[in-house]
Amino acid sequence: MAHIVILGAGIGGLPMAFEMKENARPEDTITVISNTPTFHFVPSNPWVAVDWRDRDEIELPIAPILEKKGVAFIPVGAQRVHPERNEVELADGRLIRYDYLVIATGPKLAFDEIEGLGPQGHTQSICHVEHAEHAKDAWMDFVKDPGPIVVGAVQGASCFGPAYEYAMIMETDLRRRKIRDKVPMTFVTSEPYIGHLGLNGVGDSKGLMESIFRDKAVRWICNAKVTKVEAGLMHVLEHDDEGKAKKEHTLPFKYSMMLPAFKGVDAVLGIDGLVNPRGFVLIDEHQRNPRYPNVFGIGVCVAIAPTEPTPVPTGVPKTGYMIESMVTATAHNIRALLDGKPPTEKATWNAVCLADFGDRGAAFVAIPQIAPRNVNWFAEGYWVHLAKIAFERYFLRKMKKGTSEPIYEKIVMKAMGIMKLKDH
Repeated sequence: MAHIVILGAGIGGLPMAFEMKENARPEDTITVISNTPTFHFVPSNPWVAVDWRDRDEIELPIAPILEKKGVAFIPVGAQRVHPERNEVELADGRLIRYDYLVIATGPKLAFDEIEGLGPQGHTQSICHVEHAEHAKDAWMDFVKDPGPIVVGAVQGASCFGPAYEYAMIMETDLRRRKIRDKVPMTFVTSEPYIGHLGLNGVGDSKGLMESIFRDKAVRWICNAKVTKVEAGLMHVLEHDDEGKAKKEHTLPFKYSMMLPAFKGVDAVLGIDGLVNPRGFVLIDEHQRNPRYPNVFGIGVCVAIAPTEPTPVPTGVPKTGYMIESMVTATAHNIRALLDGKPPTEKATWNAVCLADFGDRGAAFVAIPQIAPRNVNWFAEGYWVHLAKIAFERYFLRKMKKGTSEPIYEKIVMKAMGIMKLKDH
């Protein structure tokens, strides 16, 4: 009998619990530990932030879902992981022993690395539903007395899609309110060019996103470091292609949302051999930590090296398709170890993204995620907007049912079908 503990109950952690339950032996027990009693669908946060969704529409209670699957649930955050003694120390002082640990915590949001950044400072965030609700309150005040918007992603950020998405959703909402003409918009990003996405671009993402920004009258500053944020004022240092300081910008704003850099959560930060200097979990090709072979990592919390150096630091995104693949590989590898066999499954690190722009949207498929690729496709259209809505509803139904049915594979097949139609 083995005890398998999953740390985290988000887009990686809950599917991990479902797949592990299906792959575990009858005598094995599975426990999920989370610092929150609810699951929320992160990709819907931009809609919450402009009052297109209510929080309760994208949030689910975790306990009844896991109870139906026969999985134990502890809604208490982890204080510290002790891999040398196979224990997780909880915030309430309890020690939870494990035979196998899957770390699926997601990241810590590094707002503190830039003075004035984040909901406790002067900018909004869509990284968590609570942040999105705060952003919505600020947005509702903003539309009564509009002014300049600054939106984007700071140095070290690794998830750029939501920044583009939220910029365009705000733009659409402003047009619907007939106040777009009163709102200058500037997109600030650490990417070397618009549409880089931390992936060196996908298809013609650069050309398409630049065209969309020009059409929507959105200015942009690339190779940008945000040095400080004051109330209504953002200080940005633009760099050239060699990484040298090029121009200082002082950008006034009445509303701003800037995605932060990520790092590992405090429960694992600084554990030698388990994480890198930023606190991301070190894994091998089987999702397993090299020093602690009974510890696995999945999702945004794992360490992935950047594809290539950029003038201003950018990270590599971990998209849903990649996370889904990590989950499946990890579940099968733990089962192999339970059976006394070596792990053999490897995640397919492919990238699929649906970014809603409010009335249209952009989608890309990168197989594999890091170039050179077998599939390198980027497109935009009204169908993406509809696909994102359908995806949200399908994913939430999947979580309610507690099923491990792959969802991103279906999206890839649909996208591939669209590509074939376009070719003909």
